[in-house]
Parts: sequence; C-alpha cells; structure tokens
Amino acid sequence: MIEIDGSQHSGSGTILRYAVSLATLTAQPLRIFRIREKREKPGLRPQHLKVVEACRELCRGEVQGACTGSREILYRPGKTLKGGEFRWDIGTAGSAVMLALALMPTALFALSPSRMVITGGLFQDFAPSFFHLREVLLPLLKSMGASVEVEMVRPGYVPKGQGELEMTVRPLENPLKPLVLEDRGEMSGLEGIALSSHLEENRVSQRLAEECQRLLAREGLGARMQVVTERAAVQKGAALLLWAATEGGGRLGADQAGRVGRRSESMARFVVKAFLEDWRSGAAVDRHLADQLVLFAALASGESRYRIPMVTDHVATNLWLVEALLGAKTNLDDRWLSIGGVGWRPSGR
Repeated sequence: MIEIDGSQHSGSGTILRYAVSLATLTAQPLRIFRIREKREKPGLRPQHLKVVEACRELCRGEVQGACTGSREILYRPGKTLKGGEFRWDIGTAGSAVMLALALMPTALFALSPSRMVITGGLFQDFAPSFFHLREVLLPLLKSMGASVEVEMVRPGYVPKGQGELEMTVRPLENPLKPLVLEDRGEMSGLEGIALSSHLEENRVSQRLAEECQRLLAREGLGARMQVVTERAAVQKGAALLLWAATEGGGRLGADQAGRVGRRSESMARFVVKAFLEDWRSGAAVDRHLADQLVLFAALASGESRYRIPMVTDHVATNLWLVEALLGAKTNLDDRWLSIGGVGWRPSGR
C-alpha cells in the first residue's frame, strides 16, 4: 500500500486528486492522510469527494473515509478500468474542470471509450478554466497521441455553479508520446475568448475584448478575439482567456473569471500581464500547463522536456507524486523540466 501525507508540498487538493487518479490507473491500494492540511478548511470538500467517488466507480473499487470533511481515506482500486457513459454532479460551484483532469488519465487507459458529463463550476479563481482546458492543454495532449474532446454545455460560475461540460475520451492504442519542446520559436498565433452571461446591457464581453486589444497593441501585438454573450448560465458571470501557439509546438495561455466587483478592464489587465510574464520568461508552456502536463509526461514513453516560466508549489507536488506512484525520473534545472516517462501501456494493468 502506498501512503501519502497530504500535508506535504502544496498541502492542497491537487495531492488528493492526482494520487487517487494514479492509484486507480495502477491499481495500487492507497492511504492518504492529513488531506488538504494547509487549507483554510482542511479535509475533503465536495469537489474532492467527487473525484474519489468517480474514480472508485470507474474501476469498481472500494473506499473508506470518503465523506465531506474527512482528512483520511483508504482506497482500494479495482483491477479493471471500464469505459462507458457517466454523469457526475459536484453539487456546488466546485471545479468540474479539475474533476475532468483527474479522470482523463484513467479514461485514456480504459477498456472502451468514455463519455463523461460533469456538473459544477467551469470558471472560478484558483482552478483551471474550461477555456484553458480546451484551447491550451488539449492541443498539447493531442500532439502526444491523446484523443480527448470537451464541450461546454452551459457555463458555471461562483457561487451557484451548475455549469456543465461533456468530455469524450478514446482509449490509447499505444503509449503516449513524450512532449519535447526544446526550441520554442516565435509566436505563430494569438487568440482570445471574452465570455459573459446575462451581462449584455453592460457590454462586458465587448469591454473585455477591447481592453485586451488596447493593452496588447501597446506591446506591438494583436489578438483575434472571440466575443461571446449567452444566457444559458444560471447566474451572471464572465470569463476571459488569451492564448498563443508557438512555431516550436508550445502553447501558453492566461485567464481569469469574473466576480462581483471585478471590472472587465481589471480582468483584461490581469490576463494580459500574466500572459506577457510567461511569454517573456522564454518558456514554451504557461505557469498552469507547467504542472498539468507532468502526469501525462510521466506516463509517456520516453523523455519529455520543456521550459517552464516559474516553479510553483503545484509543479513540485506533481513531480513528487509521479516519482512516488509511478517511479518516473524527473529533473528540474534552470526551469528546464525533464521527465522520464514510464511508457504506461493500455495493458499495463
């Protein structure tokens, strides 16, 4: 049995989500204690609990201690990863995208294709957004051989949530290919999405796009902006993403969700600033991809290598987890991240 101290490194829900995901994939019994020890409300929150429940369902496993507020679980995964049709509702504005990220590695190695409908939050602070998932992460995973498609059925914001995403994953026939981004090259395209729900009278989407364009023009850049207004969400909300592809195959994005009191112009300033910081660092991926890619690189066959803009707690956490649960070899030197993938195969179980 693998034992993981959830207070290590970031001490966040990332440890719980990815440890349970990798344990499901490798069929290793897992005990996690001191779950989310460093957070204001320690223990399992609804969005973390749903990860445990969903992974258990995918493999017909068993779990003890899986309840809201629990600081320790004992998880015994089943031996078979099934595909099929699934529907999960977090029940709060907790991140549906984080649940999708945790389930993606298991679905890639399932016996049959999976279609997952997840209800929760799609745009909020301190969590990856649906747009970043679709436009920034998934194209890089596709270059590694993964077939994952996502669709936003309905946006979901804090505090009501009730957003809905649909994810379709086709199982791999061969191991993932390593991600090698040695030469970033020049920017080959800069795009953005400005979304607002029930805010047409305030021209929120237009203001987001216009301020982005104005700020980028000062830097000699221009972006093709998609301006989206919609009324399917259960509450007012907004989201902004800016992303770029590079000649060398890299991808960088920056985003922010709206909230009460946060002006459109402030959102645009935040997003443009974060994007330019990561771009000027010389990195081939953004600060969020830096940690999100670690699990997939560790499962790939061969060495992945890419430069990251900064070393965050989540980067350190995910490197620790893939070493502990997969035996992957990792190295970080002057923001160059190298990960020796274990070449996990669909028949690896």
